[in-house]
Amino acid sequence: MTSPAKHLYIHWPFCSKKCHYCDFVAFQQHENFQEAYHYKLLQEIAAYTNSFHQITRPPIDTIFIGGGTPSLYDLAWIGELFAHLHNHFDLTQIKEITIEANPSDIDEEKLEAWRELGITRISMGVQCLNDDVLIGLNRRQRATDVFRALRLIPKYFDNLSIDLILGLPGISTSEWFATLEQAVTWPIKHISIYFLTVHEKTPLYFSVQEGKAVLADDQTMIDMYEQTVHILEQHGINQYEISNFAKHGFASLHNQAYWERKPYQGFGVGASSFDGQKRSTNDNNLTRYLQIDTINNSHDVSRHEILTPQQELLELLMLGLRQKKGLDLHHVVYFLGSEEKKRFTANLATLIQAGLIEQLGSTIRLTLKGMVVENDVVVRLL
Repeated sequence: MTSPAKHLYIHWPFCSKKCHYCDFVAFQQHENFQEAYHYKLLQEIAAYTNSFHQITRPPIDTIFIGGGTPSLYDLAWIGELFAHLHNHFDLTQIKEITIEANPSDIDEEKLEAWRELGITRISMGVQCLNDDVLIGLNRRQRATDVFRALRLIPKYFDNLSIDLILGLPGISTSEWFATLEQAVTWPIKHISIYFLTVHEKTPLYFSVQEGKAVLADDQTMIDMYEQTVHILEQHGINQYEISNFAKHGFASLHNQAYWERKPYQGFGVGASSFDGQKRSTNDNNLTRYLQIDTINNSHDVSRHEILTPQQELLELLMLGLRQKKGLDLHHVVYFLGSEEKKRFTANLATLIQAGLIEQLGSTIRLTLKGMVVENDVVVRLL
């Protein structure tokens, strides 16, 4: 039995509306399931810690409450959740607790309650400030909700992160940079810039297929991304990962645990866990998840996969190259035979020549151009 993870992810999958680009495990208008789901979460947490048969509560470094829309989590229930977490884990030395929020859910009652629970960080989905585009994406908030939230949050929290999506149909290049120039003046410590990904079978996918939504070409995306990085860094918001930028001392500790392949434990429908060797994913069907007997059948509500050396290498490259600090080649060589090493070295030289990777001593890292096509770079490396 491995040791308990020090990083916890808790999934709240419910939304009042599901965004048209979203392929996360999220359910709209499932209010009747929320109470049962909340208590299933508590059962799963208890079963997990009980499986270790420890007398002392395992210490936790970070907690991330994601979704879905966790800002819809009923305050009484989330109070029970935190009481339960304190009963089963040692949170006395915790470094970061994040909750994701929709701007339209922000009010002083919630902010005060979250602060009292020990939450330290808000991650707010802004995406864009164009109301017509937000409506077209089936987002609930409007620009006025964002500005109202920006006035309220600093009264209670110093650590605010926002999300923006680069490449949304209907957002011109000039409008993108106008939004960015506003964002750098806001009371934020962190910003995530996500490339728009069009997932199959989402409403956005069908809009693109039917020609109703037009996507920017690759070169436009590369140019916008490179300029975005420069603007943020000019304002002291420095890149530390492909999509993530922070003021000094405010990088996301929880997400860094993922990228550095530290063990983490996920709770809830569709949540993933990693113990250093084995990756597990909970059932993503809400009805099946709720029916699992976590009390009598241990905490095992998931499917498991023991990573092969090839999968470990792929993960090491994917997650290591996502980070601006890059990856030490010595960690890669461990997985390669002599012929594989020759092929890898040749591929690396080609990618350096193409301006997609740069090498500094034994460290390799993506250039800005390479970051836009990271998946392709990793495939070409191998």
